[in-house]
Parts: sequence; C-alpha cells; structure tokens
Amino acid sequence: MTTARDKAEAADAPSVPRVDRLRDWVVRWGFIVVTLLLIAYFFCTEDTFRRSSTMLSVLKYVSVTAIAGLGLTVAMAVGGLDLSVGGVAGMAVTISAMTMVIYDQVGWEAIVLVLLAGGLVGLINGVLIVKFRIPDLLATLSMMYAIQGLKLVFVQGQSVSTGMPLPNGTDAAGRFTPDFLFIDNGYIGPIPTPVVIFLVLTVVAWFFLTRTRWGRVMYAIGANPEAARLAGANVSRYRIGAYVISGLFAAVAGLILASRIGQGDITAGDSLLLDSVAVALLGMSVMGLNLPNAWGTSLGAVMLGVVLTGTTIAGFPYYAQDTIEGVILIVALVFSYTLSRKKARYVSAV
Repeated sequence: MTTARDKAEAADAPSVPRVDRLRDWVVRWGFIVVTLLLIAYFFCTEDTFRRSSTMLSVLKYVSVTAIAGLGLTVAMAVGGLDLSVGGVAGMAVTISAMTMVIYDQVGWEAIVLVLLAGGLVGLINGVLIVKFRIPDLLATLSMMYAIQGLKLVFVQGQSVSTGMPLPNGTDAAGRFTPDFLFIDNGYIGPIPTPVVIFLVLTVVAWFFLTRTRWGRVMYAIGANPEAARLAGANVSRYRIGAYVISGLFAAVAGLILASRIGQGDITAGDSLLLDSVAVALLGMSVMGLNLPNAWGTSLGAVMLGVVLTGTTIAGFPYYAQDTIEGVILIVALVFSYTLSRKKARYVSAV
C-alpha cells in the first residue's frame, strides 16, 4: 500500500535526464546493435555473405583468437593481464610438430604435452607475479620473449615439416596424424570442430566465472584484493590459478592453430596476442558491464571476424583492416571507460 510519505519521496526523487537514459541504452546495447547492423549490411550487400557457410567460416576463423581471449579474460578477472598467450599458442604449434613430425608420435600425445606445457607456463607466470611480486605486464611479457626464443632453439630456427633434414643427418619421417588434423578440419555434425570447441569453452568460462564460487572470488579479487583477503579468500592461490587457466586456454588455441597450419611454423601465434587482448577489451563494453566476461569476449571476436570477413569480401585492401580493427577497439574502450563511468557517477550522485 502506497502511503502519502512514499508519494512525497517519489516526487522528491530526481528524475533521470533523457540524455542519461539515452547514454544508458547506448552503453548497454550499442555494441550488440552495431554487430547486428554490420551482419545485416554485409548480408544485404554481398552475395557471398548470404551463404550459410560464411558465418560458420567466420566462427571458425575467430575460434583461435576467441579461445585465447577467453583465457585472457580469466586473468583479467583477478585484475591481471597475460601477455604470453601468443607465445604459448606458438609454443603449442612447435611442440605439436616436434612430437608428431620429428619424434613420430601420435596426436593425443602431442595434445597432452601441449596442455601440460601451457599449464606450466601459466603456473610460472603466476608464481613470478604472486611470489616474486613482479608486475604482471613485465612477468608475462618476459615469458613471451623467453618462449619465442626457446622454441627457436629447439628447432634451430626453422619451421618443422615432414622431410626436413635433422641434425643427425636423417630426414623427419613423421607427419601430422589424421586425428590431430581433425581438431581444425573435422566436423561434428554440420559444425566445424573448432567452432564446437569455441562454443563449449565459452560456456565453460561463463559458467566458471559467474556460477561457481571460484569465479565469483576471482571477480572479488579483481575488484578489491585486500577486501577479498580479509573475507578469507586465498588471494595468491586464486591469482596463480587464473594464470594457469589462461595458459591452458592459450594452449588449446595453439592446438587448433597447429591443426590448421599442418606444420610447425615458427612464426605461428605472433599476431595472436594483440587480437586476443582486443577481443577481451571489446567484451568489456558489452551490456555496459565494464567487466571481463566470457560472452562479451566471444561476441567481440565474432564482431571482429564479421568486420574483417565482410571488408575482405567487399574488396577492401588488407592494409586497411588493421585501421578498422583499431577504430573499433577505440570506440569500445570509450564505451567501457568513459560512458559507463559517467553513468556510474550519475547513479551514485542520485
């Protein structure tokens, strides 16, 4: 029952100006609306884009970046940043090729070794950051360079492929096995395998971060580590765990990349860092959350994939794509760090 006092308080409460309501709507839905408009534009203007296989190709193309970005999202949830994801993915390509081509082992052994190596790199990153108190940017950047140099040492600076000469005078007789190549080239029903892996890991990351105690504690640590510590959370363990998860996701991205390339390309993964950071930051602007989140990261990857695929089909020169990607990222950062903060200040003032 509404009393006279309630009515008086409601009348005295400041109303939200129209410009702030518009800003709120743009912050919450602008990113999603722009993505849908881009899809609709390319769908209407480009015949190739209308094919049902095109969207699956986009999802397959962005799966590597999205999965690495999902791991990076977990690291960002605890207030960190993992710059070694590209190096880990490149290391995964080299380890896979060495295991199957040089040592003539089967695909599942390469998968196990790659996942163990990715988790180990994440563990070392976490220990350097938490125990040795090295800033995350410096620790993970140093790790990236160490990994890139180490993989070159292992293969004497050359890409690994079947028939390549080995130091002992023989030729590499192994090859990428069919079960390993299935990771990128196979289908589960009508859907490409990397798309299935991408979607499954998106759901796993979302469920872990938002529906489990561990994920909620990670968000709490990212917001205020001291408060989380006083509440009883083992902050050091959670932060190390976040980097281990990031390393594992980057390793999975590297497995898909290795299966896609079909050889141990020493330059593989070099561009993955910037792309994965971009999609993770893009994801923070989704729904105006200003928070690392799995669905936002995946949607950011899809948006970049749509833009790059659409502009390629439309005949844009390849050298214009970096500029387009940069502009999209700048706009997303404005959404995350400017408009959403203005909204927060207004709400707190009310």
